[in-house]
Amino acid sequence: MKDDRKNSRHEAISAAAYSLLAEKGYAGASMLSIAKVAKASNETLYRWYGDKKGLFERLVRDNAAETEQILKSAIAREDDALQTLENVAPVLLTMLLADRAILLNRAAAAEPTGELGAAISAGGRNVVQPLFEKVLQPLARESGVDARQITGFFLSLLIGDRQIKRVIGVEEAPSRSDIETQTAAALHSFSKLIA
Repeated sequence: MKDDRKNSRHEAISAAAYSLLAEKGYAGASMLSIAKVAKASNETLYRWYGDKKGLFERLVRDNAAETEQILKSAIAREDDALQTLENVAPVLLTMLLADRAILLNRAAAAEPTGELGAAISAGGRNVVQPLFEKVLQPLARESGVDARQITGFFLSLLIGDRQIKRVIGVEEAPSRSDIETQTAAALHSFSKLIA
């Protein structure tokens, strides 16, 4: 299948998966129901994604793709860590607080088996966090702190409890200005912390 057609089919499958996730939750969003809504064959979904967990893991990877690419490029070029954080932080925060990520997290919180939560971790945190650790390794060495710990500091400052507030419905999606303000505050506090 040509790339454009495959990408178009994947987008239709993604839209169907999100629609059914919102309507029926993770348990109700079966591979067959997603295939029917996407007008795709059930066999195609299993061939492309393996199983439902694999499909949702791919959706999370799609969400995290821009963040992943920025970090990988910065690592390859050996860019300055603080400059990289300035570039990637608004992208990451925007993605984490966007409707699709919030829908996934709401569904994971309501899903008793933990399968969706595992897919979110596998496709998101487990991909992005090690890249942050590589970017922050030079600062960790200078500060005498473990790279995982310094990454945790930065992500806590950047995200705080905003994602959970979105998940439980007490905070609206942030504006671009809100993202810029939060990012600047996190970077300022982080710079002071590691000084």
